Amino acid sequence: MLTTRHVTGAPNWVGLGTPGIEGAVSFFHHLFGWRFESAGPELGGFGFLRLDGRTAAAGMQNPPEQGPPSWNIYFRTPDADATAEAVEQARGSVRMRPMDVADEGRMAILADRAGVPFGVWQPRRVQGLDVVTDPGALCWLELYTPDLPAAAGFFNSVFGWETSAIDVGGGSYICVHPAGAEPGSMFAGIVPIDEDPSQAGSGPYWLAYFEVADADAAVSRALEHGGGVRPPANDLPGAGRFAKLTDPYGARFAVIKSEQPQG
Repeated sequence: MLTTRHVTGAPNWVGLGTPGIEGAVSFFHHLFGWRFESAGPELGGFGFLRLDGRTAAAGMQNPPEQGPPSWNIYFRTPDADATAEAVEQARGSVRMRPMDVADEGRMAILADRAGVPFGVWQPRRVQGLDVVTDPGALCWLELYTPDLPAAAGFFNSVFGWETSAIDVGGGSYICVHPAGAEPGSMFAGIVPIDEDPSQAGSGPYWLAYFEVADADAAVSRALEHGGGVRPPANDLPGAGRFAKLTDPYGARFAVIKSEQPQG
């Protein structure tokens, strides 16, 4: 599961890029209770999305030329420059070269072999998110990709990720966990993109899941405040009740009321 220990190779940050930061902040405030705190004018409108005073995500207004509205996933690295080199050696690409973000850390935007973008964060003053897995916080990730073995091999080369197959809903689901860690530390799944026919036409992508107390209530609030649902909430035995949503600008994400482990 996700933790705030921020192990190397595991997710330690998630950021929303949107053409309408004020509208997005209002939407997610009603959905998760987040409040926006600006990082100051010197960071170009970037700010933190706080859940009860703890950083649950970040947000920034992006011009249209920087791509469609989306949630961007960042993974912890001790050396952003070395990780960028490893990505190129693994036949991925570097979208934005490593750069310092004030004194907070060093970041880069990269892409895997299928062209799916992701970020890396080398911590300095800011280690990463303050809260995960609580209601209103990031709890899981999924990579929708056309080639599972290629994706697993790429991220194993870059981060040392290890995979394991578990049974979910009568089918096999490929989970990811950090190098050398037990499968209980898994934080993401790798999914064939044809299992999400509603989005297959838009290409492979990362999907962020946020924990909620009630998936159906979250869907209702999202629709009430201008979001979309694709499709309605569903139960997944062994995992929980979930729904895939979009915010008013089209950024994709999911919510889940996770099942609690028994025994």
